[in-house]
Parts: sequence; structure tokens; C-alpha cells
Amino acid sequence: MRGIKLKLVVLTGIPGSGSTTLLNKALEQVDYVHLNYGDIMTEIAINENIADNRDSLRKLPAETQKKIQAKAAKEIKQRSENDNVIVDTHCTINTPAGFLPGLPNWVLEQLQPDLFILIEANADEIIYRRLNDDTRQRDVQKAKEIQLHQEMNRATSMAYATLTGATVKIVENHDNHLDSSVSKLVDVLNL
Repeated sequence: MRGIKLKLVVLTGIPGSGSTTLLNKALEQVDYVHLNYGDIMTEIAINENIADNRDSLRKLPAETQKKIQAKAAKEIKQRSENDNVIVDTHCTINTPAGFLPGLPNWVLEQLQPDLFILIEANADEIIYRRLNDDTRQRDVQKAKEIQLHQEMNRATSMAYATLTGATVKIVENHDNHLDSSVSKLVDVLNL
């Protein structure tokens, strides 16, 4: 792969946007290694005997979580030196205290991604998808709250891009248009 610029892409979408489905379909057509940020953090915490599983990771002190988060960023960046990497993570997390950035500055400094891809859908589509997904237990949100979360992701991803020099692309994932959405995502990843 010498001489070829490898890419590090961050893909994100709020719960119910269909980002996981879209990503899994696109990965069948592109040459990228898929890494889930939370999974990498969990592996590090388990290997260092800090946590037993992903749920116990969330219960660690904030400073410990930040250290693991930084180590995960470093590991992901190292993997991107040999492969195209797509990182599946949260752009923002909607907490009771407000929106929290999913990629704080110390993570962005390590990652230095080339591209942020936001997967979006209409609020009513997201509500319907969440209601029909019995594999997860999610809080019920109004369309206005879902739209705000997507708007926060847009604003936050542009702030991330300002800090890293990356670009931001939005891919819409509407009901009954999965093939078209996958095609758009594949096109962006192959640029």
C-alpha cells in the first residue's frame, strides 16, 4: 500500500438512523477495516484488568475513561497506517445534563481523521425504527428532540472538522431507499 493515501473515516448516526445497517452493507463493497470505538475501549480496559465488560467500563471514574479513550484513539490511528479504517462511534451523546461530544479534543488530536460521515434520516423514520427494534431499550423521544440531536451532530462534526482539517459528508438513509443510500456511502468511501 506504499504511495497510496490510506483513509481514516469516522461514521456516526444517532440511534435509529440506520447507520449500522448502512455501514454493514457498504462494507461488503469497500476495502475498509471496521472498528467500533466502544469495542476498542472495552478491549483495552479488559486487557489492563480495569473492567470486565463494556457495561463496567461506563462505571469507571471519568479520568480513567478518558485515559482509555486516548489509548483507543492511538490504537485506531496505528491501525489506519496499514489499512483504510472506518470508525463507528457517537458524534454526540444526549445525556440528561446536555449533549456531550463523542470525540473530545485529545481523541481528535490522536485520530486526525480524513472524513466524517453523518448518517441521517427523518425524525418520524427514526421513531418508527426505534419502536420496532426490540433488541434495544431506548428512551422515547419526540421528533423535535431527534431533530435537535441530528442538528447537534452536524454542528459538532463541523467543529471536529475545523480542528482536524477533515471534511464532513451527510448521507441520508430513508426508508425503502437502502440500496441508494448504500451506493452513496460507497461512492464517498471510494473517493
